[in-house]
Amino acid sequence: MLSRTANYLYWMARYVERMENTARILDVTYRMSLVPKDARLADQEWYAPLNITGTLYPFEGHYSQVVPTGVMHFMTLDPDNPASIVSCARAARESARAVRGSITSEMWEVINATWLEIQKMTDAALSSDRSLMFFEWVKERSHLFRGVTVGTMLRDEAFHFHRLGTFIERADNTARILDVKYHVLLPSLEDVGGAVDYYQWAAVLRSVSAFESYRKVYRSVVTPLRVAELLILRADMPRSLHACTREAYEILQHLSRSKSSEVLRLAGQIQAGLQFGRIDTIFAAGVHEYLTNFLESIGALGTEVNKAFFATGESAVSV
Repeated sequence: MLSRTANYLYWMARYVERMENTARILDVTYRMSLVPKDARLADQEWYAPLNITGTLYPFEGHYSQVVPTGVMHFMTLDPDNPASIVSCARAARESARAVRGSITSEMWEVINATWLEIQKMTDAALSSDRSLMFFEWVKERSHLFRGVTVGTMLRDEAFHFHRLGTFIERADNTARILDVKYHVLLPSLEDVGGAVDYYQWAAVLRSVSAFESYRKVYRSVVTPLRVAELLILRADMPRSLHACTREAYEILQHLSRSKSSEVLRLAGQIQAGLQFGRIDTIFAAGVHEYLTNFLESIGALGTEVNKAFFATGESAVSV
């Protein structure tokens, strides 16, 4: 397969996954904001989605203060923000158009219809009584595209590059969502174990569609250690770091060639650390530090994927 084609397929998947995860982050932030709390914590909450996505600095260049309406617009419908939902939808559609002959007609119809519909949306869709419906719509469009892809696409290299982009992006976002609770939304000592702390942990689980899975696995109250174990080390949790990196490693084995030995080695190293890791050891060393190291590793993996498969001398389509 031409490296340019593989590049577009890989980033098409990442953009769709990023679009969904941005909706998940804003969904959980909005739900957290509805819980009564002290002013300090309330102010921190709307910094959380900006910190998760690394867009606080560009946000402050366009907006005078961090307020819910500004954050919501910037991260959803602002075309000047390359990480916004509308920008991701546009980039995914452009990538799909560039490889129209390598994807199925059903995939194109879903991604094109999503782009056409999101262009019609205004800030009214983000009003307090409609924002949750908007986030659900974004997630449903992502689910539909992923389902159509799995149900219609030939299991060739194009399919593997598409899936590789999905799992690398998902691992990155799960780590960011979990880290924001430890690093940005840490409650005061008197709040630990309280109602607000519990609700925040439950919201984190819901943001990655893991609340029901948590109840099924642990059958007990929500605790930080078990949430971290579920989202980091559980191989049977679809959005856990372990599950995502295992899928990425297996895909890279299918795509392996002479120039990809380093990317395969790095993926195997990340996977081994998660497969044989222990949550007690992670907590002892510090969850924030562990997640920071993981994000650096997954970023390095993305760089190596680019070197091994997409280095064509042309500009990348990533942002």
